[in-house]
Amino acid sequence: MPAKDSPSIQTFAHEVLRLTIPVTTTFSEFRDDYERAVPVLDAARIEQFKRERAGWDVVREAAEENAPHSFIRYWGTDVGSLMELAAESRPCAEYLMGNHVYAQRMFRHDPSVMLYAPLRTAIYVDHDDRTRFTIDQPSTRFDSFHDPRIGQVGRELDAKLAALLEHLGLPVPGELITDAFHN
Repeated sequence: MPAKDSPSIQTFAHEVLRLTIPVTTTFSEFRDDYERAVPVLDAARIEQFKRERAGWDVVREAAEENAPHSFIRYWGTDVGSLMELAAESRPCAEYLMGNHVYAQRMFRHDPSVMLYAPLRTAIYVDHDDRTRFTIDQPSTRFDSFHDPRIGQVGRELDAKLAALLEHLGLPVPGELITDAFHN
């Protein structure tokens, strides 16, 4: 039995749109293009900022330098090679992609947004031997917090994702097209 003054458990149902986008190049070519467009986090520089207790403006400027297309890769793994151990032979790479500057704008209102920041992405070859890129639409993740300030950042991330897809030569799902994308 919970203590009298303990907070109640909260549950939140929400709908998320998963976007699965066809890729016209090979898995390897697209993975390489994606990794160039979404560079890995310069973790050593972030650690240096922590040691120096750098101001947020310095961190923000470094993020802009690190993310030419708005996003940074925080983590990645070759899922396909692991699944080969179970006799599965489909290439698949999974990533966490985001930008801590955008995450901070949401975190200040509700730290639990970090459940979805950074965003999960996957590049894989499906059972019809077609390469695909998949990601949950950011705004559908962040709208679940029912805070218009967080939702606004989610819509900005939709536009940033649309711009990244366009840069990568992929079709842009209509769900991502907003006024922010055209500005």
